[in-house]
Amino acid sequence: MLTDWNYALQDWPTYLDAAWLSLRLSLAAFALACALGLLGALARRSRYAVLRAPAAVYVEVIRNTPVLLQMFVAYFALPSAGLHLSPVQAGVLALGVNVGAYLTEIFRAGIQAVPRGQSEAARVLALGPARTFAHVVLPQALRNVYPAVVNQLVQIILGSSLLSAISVPELTGTATVINSRTLLTIEVFGIAAVLYLVLTNLVVLAAGLIGRAAFRPPLRPAAVRPRPLDAVRRLLPVRVRKEA
Repeated sequence: MLTDWNYALQDWPTYLDAAWLSLRLSLAAFALACALGLLGALARRSRYAVLRAPAAVYVEVIRNTPVLLQMFVAYFALPSAGLHLSPVQAGVLALGVNVGAYLTEIFRAGIQAVPRGQSEAARVLALGPARTFAHVVLPQALRNVYPAVVNQLVQIILGSSLLSAISVPELTGTATVINSRTLLTIEVFGIAAVLYLVLTNLVVLAAGLIGRAAFRPPLRPAAVRPRPLDAVRRLLPVRVRKEA
């Protein structure tokens, strides 16, 4: 057994390169998703139906179709429309568009949670709509939804494993190739699982540090990732919960 693990670990540099590619693809898709989510949230809150309707269709279509199907559309169907994308470009586009639909609703909820009096006070101070949104509404909305946004970034990292279906050599795809050569299924995919755990936990740790530095008062670390027993405590009766 130890010999098998040593043999599987001989491809360690390949695993690291694949994990680094997964992280870069995820960050690129997350940037696209944030841009689409913010634009979609603004369109959903617009008073003009010509903006609200396309945003609503985008959210409903994307959230109710599989992300793998969206990847196939981006990679196999778009070339027939004249848009030729590499596997990496198609994967980033599909992941970004998919998570952008979820971020649209997250950002919209965050913006709606900002008290209306904040905008009214900004107008009293002679701030225009753009400056009111950028300097008053958006910072408070981001604070409200920051944990949910970080969770979507984690979902992108995990969802990047599906890119192996369109021949992107990310972590899962690389592990599949190594497994077909070595036939060490437990060892190979065990290494891949550990690397996914490391990636997601590092991202959450970095997001927690950014949240504490960017927001005043700073976000508590538990706001980004709850403690493991919090979900269990919420299921307990009130009296038992207080004693715990």
